[in-house]
Amino acid sequence: MRYVCQICGYVYDDAKEKVPFSELPDTWKCPLCGAAKSDFKAEEVKKEIPGPIIRETGEAELTKLSAGQLAALCSNLARGCEKQYKPEEAALFRKLADYFTAITPSVNDASVEKIAALLQEDIDNYAGVRAAADAASDRGAARICVWGEKVTRMLSSLVNRYLKEGEVMLADTDIWICTVCGFVYIGENPPELCPVCKVPAWKFEKIEGRANA
Repeated sequence: MRYVCQICGYVYDDAKEKVPFSELPDTWKCPLCGAAKSDFKAEEVKKEIPGPIIRETGEAELTKLSAGQLAALCSNLARGCEKQYKPEEAALFRKLADYFTAITPSVNDASVEKIAALLQEDIDNYAGVRAAADAASDRGAARICVWGEKVTRMLSSLVNRYLKEGEVMLADTDIWICTVCGFVYIGENPPELCPVCKVPAWKFEKIEGRANA
């Protein structure tokens, strides 16, 4: 049996490893991106992804985004443009992201548990979003969906791990973020290559100013 990391694509092949995947401890992590064992899924034949919801008029159902969602969207689009070596477009999307960030109201009921639930909701919705991008033959949007889902899965993995381990998880280590796709990595040094967008380690920035620093 082969098990695939849902974040970076690393494959754990029982036929080639000394220890079967099922016998690995729950604390085992992906050797490439650091994802939890629970982020691995048994390899299976890909199923057809359902398409977007269509109204009777034949138009796809649209959802109004909040200022915070637009800020995140524009920030991701800026990173996508950087990856495609389009600095002018990236700069424009960053300006839009900054604008929407500035007008986003503060959240008074924020909690780690709520963040975990919202991340899982995003993961559940990616199939429909990717289907819409594929239906429109929009390769750029499809790539953003791929990156976005992987990064969201990584964030979900880290948040759920934090819920179990608490501040011990962040003790004597650093947090790194890929400036291109937003992938987050915890360790003394960033990975040699980003597991999501494959840029080199120098594209990672260390997050400073943590409360326990």
